[in-house]
Order: sequence, then C-alpha cells, then structure tokens
Amino acid sequence: MNGNELEARMRAREWFHSLTLLPGAWAVIRVDGRSFSRYTEQRFDKPFDQRFSTLMTETAQSLLEEFGGRYAYTESDEISLVLPPSFDLFGREVEKLVSLSASVVAAAFTHAAGEPVHFDSRVWLGNGVEDVVDYLSWRQADAARCALNGWCYWTLREDGRSRREATKLLERASIADKNELLYRHGVNFNELPTWQRRGIGMWWETYDHPGHDPIRGIDVTTRRRRVHVEPDLPMKDDYRRLVERLVNPGEARPDSRI
Repeated sequence: MNGNELEARMRAREWFHSLTLLPGAWAVIRVDGRSFSRYTEQRFDKPFDQRFSTLMTETAQSLLEEFGGRYAYTESDEISLVLPPSFDLFGREVEKLVSLSASVVAAAFTHAAGEPVHFDSRVWLGNGVEDVVDYLSWRQADAARCALNGWCYWTLREDGRSRREATKLLERASIADKNELLYRHGVNFNELPTWQRRGIGMWWETYDHPGHDPIRGIDVTTRRRRVHVEPDLPMKDDYRRLVERLVNPGEARPDSRI
C-alpha cells in the first residue's frame, strides 16, 4: 500500500482534529478533578482545608501562565480560565486545548502534592463579554452553594450523623434552614473566610521593579508582569464589574506560551 495514501486515510479518521473554537468567540476552559471527593476526604480536613486551597491556587496559576489567559478562577476542585477572541494558540484547536489544559493542571497539582491525580477538561463558548461575566457569576454562585452545603454536611457528620442521615436532612432544607443549622453549632456562614464562600481569582498585573544598570552605573526601574492572586473576591454586581474590567481591559492581550 502506498505510504502517502495510508497516511491520508488514517489522518482522515481523526474526526475531531479540525474542530476549533468559533471565530470571534470568547472561550472558557474548565478543568475538574477526577474522583476528588474521595481523594480529598482521605487527605484533607473537611469541609475546607487551606492546604488543598493552596494546591488548587498554585495549579490555577500554572494554567494561567501557560495559556496566557485573561482571568483564572478556582473553587473547590475546579478551575476556569478565560481566553479572549484573539487567543490563537494551536490554531484554537479544541482537541489540543482540552488535552493540554488537563495535562498541565494534572502535572502541576501532582508535582505540588507529591502524588498523581487526574483532571478532565471542557470548553465553554460565549458571544461577548457579558456572556463571560454571566459564566463566572454562575461559577461563583455555585461556590457559595457548595460551601454552604459542605459546611452543613460535615457539621452534621461531626455531630454523629451518618452519610445517609446528613444527606437526608439537607435534601429539602432551605438556605435559611442551613444557615440556622450552622448557627446552632456555632458557625456564622457569612463570617467564614471569603475564599471558602466565593472562590479565588487570578489575573495579570504590572509592577515597578527596581534594578541597577551596571553599564551606565545608575539605578533603573522596569515594568514587569506577575499574577495577582485574590482570595477576597467581591460578590454579585461588584464581582461582575470586576470580571468585566479584567477580561476586557481594552489593551493587548497577555502573551501566550507553552
């Protein structure tokens, strides 16, 4: 069989290779930990552990740096990375973006934690900045919902309830009921650390870096870029305004690299 003909036939069966992000679309890559409920229960304090949050924050920062996105957000075991319409790494190929984002995150977390973990990845598309703001508002609302449920569930477990009993008690409980449950156990949900209730955001910022020019023998200041990590995000309309400003700053996008 002709080698070129065989190669052409085989490549033609890579059905999804030509699938790309839609032209002009905003994209969000979201990665989630695989079987992390079991993984975290065996290794970290519940409902929240600062060590695990630090691992996820460092992992999200690695993803932001590798892909050069506009904004990264992490809550629980998930990370969302915003990519602008001008993003063109790998020709915007979905296969590449999904597989590499999952591998970058898994490698970063594994390296930091010292044991292997797995992540899956997916792509969300939006028509404009407003869609992106809606998406991130949705994820922050999910963070608040999961935080409240998690605190209630593990409070009941520590109070001696079984998995089934704790789950059953929370099935039809309202938000007010859940807050009251925590209050009876000495927990004011609204006074818990902000990062637990709203997640953590990351974005690029520029800063002045002092230095010395040995040739001219003078002190100099250069503008450099770094990732800002924000554990005290605002909520609702204030968060929407922050996200809009960060993802659409009206300036050239950060460089992308892998």
